[in-house]
Amino acid sequence: MARAIWKGSIAFGLVNVPVKVYTATEDHDIRFHQVHAKDGGRIKYDRVCTVCGKSVQYADIDKAYESPEGDKVILTDEDFSKLPAAEKHEIPVLQFVPNDQIDPILFEKSYYLEPDSNTPKAYVLLATTLERIDRTALVHFTLRQKTRLSALRVRDGVLVLQTLLWPDEVRAVDFESLDGVAEPKPQEIKMAETLVETMSDDFDPEQYTDEYQIELQKVLDEAIASGTGKVVSQPEEAPAAMDAEVVDLVAALQRSLEASGRRTAESSGKTAAEPKAKAEPAKKATKAAGTKVTATKSAAKKTAAKPAKKTAKKAAARKGA
Repeated sequence: MARAIWKGSIAFGLVNVPVKVYTATEDHDIRFHQVHAKDGGRIKYDRVCTVCGKSVQYADIDKAYESPEGDKVILTDEDFSKLPAAEKHEIPVLQFVPNDQIDPILFEKSYYLEPDSNTPKAYVLLATTLERIDRTALVHFTLRQKTRLSALRVRDGVLVLQTLLWPDEVRAVDFESLDGVAEPKPQEIKMAETLVETMSDDFDPEQYTDEYQIELQKVLDEAIASGTGKVVSQPEEAPAAMDAEVVDLVAALQRSLEASGRRTAESSGKTAAEPKAKAEPAKKATKAAGTKVTATKSAAKKTAAKPAKKTAKKAAARKGA
């Protein structure tokens, strides 16, 4: 783990749980520098004062707030240090709520909490309790002079703190394009549900990869291997033609079901000879049709056999005469 970004304690009633906080996620995006296209020189940014025109060091920069009316207020680090939030090194538990009552849109950043005590009994007690009651603890967490409402839960036996957005930070939505839209037809809903069933499975994040980053890394590796430091142009592929057969929602759903069925068969390694539950009605119809054809052929053979037998009898009679 990287070094802890915060130290304090969880206040669980009268129980105090010392913890260290670590960032739980990391960004794997490939980083780029801005360069001058002409000669490849790095682009640098300079903090310049608009009043005196001089460059300003970061240590000499304060924060300013400007009201909608144009009033300006400048706050220094000393002003921020006087705020109560800046002095908090405690994560107070506010209440426990059912897990499904927290809308996922509120989740922001995630942090791991490590016990910061020689006897982490209180840490294990809190983690075990949260797992048994199937609830999430709502807490206040102050980091970098900013207090957030946060959710405290358990993941693989470790306490995880997830900061939440405040309710007024989630934008209200009202799309006029959804006004007066007709309800989906029963047939469309049924086909959509069937499609969902064919595509349903347990979530396994390991089966998904960031294809963009993989391909980007290949491009960079090839450029480095060429020794030129530039990407060699590749021939562009012709764009795929639009499928003219998909003319409405029902047709699109039907084609999706068919494609999903093919993907399922390929992924499970089934051969064409192996029956599939969803294809049974079609196969029964095919089987019935095959039986009908066989019966027709048998009838034709019997019909053809009767004249042949009569001809043979007549020939035998003439021979005996």
